[in-house]
Amino acid sequence: MKIFRSSQELNFIEHTAIALGNFDGIHIGHQALIGACIRCANEHALTPSVFTFSNHPNNVIAGKPVIRNIITFEEKAHILERMGIENLFSFEFDESMRMRTPLGFCQNLLFETLRMKEAFCGFNYRFGYKASGTPEILKEIGLDIGYGVTVLSPIDVDGEIVSSTSIRAAVEQGNMEQYARFTGRYYAISGHVIEGRRFGRTIGFPTVNLALDLSMVLPLSGVYISQTKIGDVWHDSITNVGKKPTVGHFLKNAETHIFDFNQDIYGTDVRVEFLSLLREEIEFASIEELSAQINADCEHARQIHRQRVVYK
Repeated sequence: MKIFRSSQELNFIEHTAIALGNFDGIHIGHQALIGACIRCANEHALTPSVFTFSNHPNNVIAGKPVIRNIITFEEKAHILERMGIENLFSFEFDESMRMRTPLGFCQNLLFETLRMKEAFCGFNYRFGYKASGTPEILKEIGLDIGYGVTVLSPIDVDGEIVSSTSIRAAVEQGNMEQYARFTGRYYAISGHVIEGRRFGRTIGFPTVNLALDLSMVLPLSGVYISQTKIGDVWHDSITNVGKKPTVGHFLKNAETHIFDFNQDIYGTDVRVEFLSLLREEIEFASIEELSAQINADCEHARQIHRQRVVYK
């Protein structure tokens, strides 16, 4: 997959079918939209493509972060490539982009620069100055200048419309089962293993420590059933997200105890997937009470791991 960060990086590209949207989280509604775009591209000899912004327009307009990301750009790109997207147009939402009229956005950028012949968007897609462009306007302009438009209806699961907003809420509430239902994959964090205070080791529960990216939506503080990938191998694990109120005052981070694992992996890249919330974070009266609860949590987690069906 080719990634373009601005129109200046483009030379010649073939005609495209483009899925339009922020695609934060790439939930099952996004997947349906992108899948329809890819099928159309394959049927009409077009290049399957996605147009999105590298930063969230709402954050630019507000002048501060009001929307937190669900997945990293790297994960978004990986998912799109795996789905079959060949061009990812990930442009910055800057002042010149903000001031584009709906006509300028459609004709100058999408049609002329990105050579779009077919557009795909959701029912609530907005574009152009003050988000004044709608799917209906996208269609009207397409009829005038020569591209087609497909608008996909919302998708609901158990009576709730699937959206990036609902997925953020699921993460913040610790509802990892709903996140999985809405996206088709587990919520995950990845990164380098950092050296912590080694407190867990002193009470018999060594942990893998990952710093949390504050630009991302973060899980409810608590203890989660998890699985951890080191290299190409998955391991059963349990993960605590929080500030460790029993032992001091710390920034919110993630600590993962991997069952039956005793290797030094500082500096190694790992991926931790969250399966379900076991309990919310609690402040205990003593280290002894904390240690007893961790032991009970681990035994509970082991039982769940033995019983669960792998979601892969």
